[in-house]
Amino acid sequence: MEPNRTGYVSPLSTRYASREMQYLFSEEHKFRTWRQLWIALARAERQLGLNITAEQIEELEAHAEDINFDVAREREKQVRHDVMSHVYAYGQQCPKAAGIIHLGATSCYVGDNTDVLILRDASRLVLKKAAQVLRNLSAFARQYRALPCLGYTHLQPAQLTTVGKRATLWMNELMMDMENLEYQLSALALRGVKGTTGTQASFMELFGGDGEKVKELERLVAAEMGFAKWVPVCGQTYSRKTDAYFLAVLSGFAQSACKFANDLRILQSFEEMEEPFEKDQIGSSAMPYKRNPMRSERICALSRYVIQDAVNPAMTAATQWFERTLDDSANKRIAVAEAFLAVDAILEIYINVTAGLVVYERVVRRRVMEKLPFMATENVMMEAVKRGGDRQELHEALRTHSHAAAARVKLEGGQNDLIDRIVADPLFPLTREEIEAQMDPALYVGRAPEQVTEFLEGPVAELLGRYPDEDIRAELSV
Repeated sequence: MEPNRTGYVSPLSTRYASREMQYLFSEEHKFRTWRQLWIALARAERQLGLNITAEQIEELEAHAEDINFDVAREREKQVRHDVMSHVYAYGQQCPKAAGIIHLGATSCYVGDNTDVLILRDASRLVLKKAAQVLRNLSAFARQYRALPCLGYTHLQPAQLTTVGKRATLWMNELMMDMENLEYQLSALALRGVKGTTGTQASFMELFGGDGEKVKELERLVAAEMGFAKWVPVCGQTYSRKTDAYFLAVLSGFAQSACKFANDLRILQSFEEMEEPFEKDQIGSSAMPYKRNPMRSERICALSRYVIQDAVNPAMTAATQWFERTLDDSANKRIAVAEAFLAVDAILEIYINVTAGLVVYERVVRRRVMEKLPFMATENVMMEAVKRGGDRQELHEALRTHSHAAAARVKLEGGQNDLIDRIVADPLFPLTREEIEAQMDPALYVGRAPEQVTEFLEGPVAELLGRYPDEDIRAELSV
């Protein structure tokens, strides 16, 4: 099939999102799900006594997969209604069952219930891929649990942390997103069998006013579609707040991934860490030496899109009138699908990057040692106090020496000579050897290594226990 070169094609389809996520939002998957819903409805209606035969059900089942798209497309040109066009097309394939397809239902029976099913399945795929990111980062955090590195506050060097401990910060935020999405899935309910304005009036008519049968009809359909619950009340549609809730969670995934990618971009600038760089990869068309963090940059770019896209369903939910208004439709079919496709793309890249993170340990140590004399001043001061020094006087001396040493580095391009200054100051009754003994980075990382181990063996192991170890390989186009 020739590619479309004369019309717009979404990069989410051609460059970013995986085939499995794209399929969930494809026409084929949508319309096959419609047919499954029509079969479930007919089967439940027959079970509850309506005049529907086993032969009609078998005919519907025989054509559940082979959708005659061309017939539906031509019919829609005439009637301008997608659901009725597919009812007609299905009926052309199933002449014996044509009269009972969609019996008692409104368009939202197939449209909204299908959307709920897609929300469920797309969310499960997001969780599966996020779990793989978490597995990758777990291995990385364990490997570097005790490697001291500069910590930063305000993007200025602060107390030391470890490379592994920093990775746990990325993991913790991703876990928050996963647990939030798990909660939304646990609360997700099928739209159910509710009729045009949610009153079930058409089904009450079909079942001669027998409300218990109508309730059982809804239970049967929900069970067949894999749901133990359905919305208790609705208008014509399920509440559009559901979409807003799910996209808010997807925005959270984007925020967390962007935080990771921005950190990595900065660390790559510091030459401490790098994302994977392929043997033949070109970093710049003009500068052959460049090793640009292009994958992390792509995560950030797609994340911005998802974060702003999350506003769309919130606006839609806020502006629905009474039982339903159709201005949700065009926006919803773009906003919801593209949010999932973009998050899928983000996670694909996230998997790829975290599977091949590179740490330049010597650079990490060099940068630590350049700043460590400043960070060791508190220990030096406490030791001097133990030997009879005045804390306030010592603090002022260290402040003066630290600023002078920093000026030498920044203004003169010289080496950090803070230790020399302290050794030469008679206020400090410590030898050079005693001061240099305070220059072991491991003395300044606190419980970071233990925190990593406890985190991995506790919350991380518990969450990953809910997801099989499938070692997902990203379908990445770099």
